[in-house]
Amino acid sequence: MAFTTEFEFELPKGYLDSEGNLHKKGVMRLATAADEIMPLRDARVQQNPGYLTILLLSRVIKRIGTIENPTSKVIENLFTADLAFLQDMYQKINSPDEYMIKTVCPKCNEVIDIPVNFTRGE
Repeated sequence: MAFTTEFEFELPKGYLDSEGNLHKKGVMRLATAADEIMPLRDARVQQNPGYLTILLLSRVIKRIGTIENPTSKVIENLFTADLAFLQDMYQKINSPDEYMIKTVCPKCNEVIDIPVNFTRGE
C-alpha cells in the first residue's frame, strides 16, 4: 500500500489571474513540521496572525491550474470561497488518518457520520 502525500483538488470558484485566465484544478501536499513552524517567524504573521493561513497554503500548494508553486500573493488573491475550501482541505489531509464527514441518508433523511481515510485514498 502506497502512502499518499499529494492530493488533487478543484476550487469552487477558481483563481483569476491578471490576464483573465481561470485556474481551478490543483495539487496540495501534506504539510511538514517546517511548513507550520517557519511562517511563524515571518513579520507579516507577527503583525497579523491571520496571515499564517496564507503562508501555510503557499507552502503546501504545489499547483493551481498552470501556476506552479503559487506565491503568497496568489493565495491572497483567491476568492474567499476558495480560501475556505483550501483551509478545510488542509485540515482534512493533515488530520489523523480517519476523518468523519456528516451527510444525510437519502432514504431516511437521518444525519450520519461516514469515516473517510484520506491517506489511503478511500
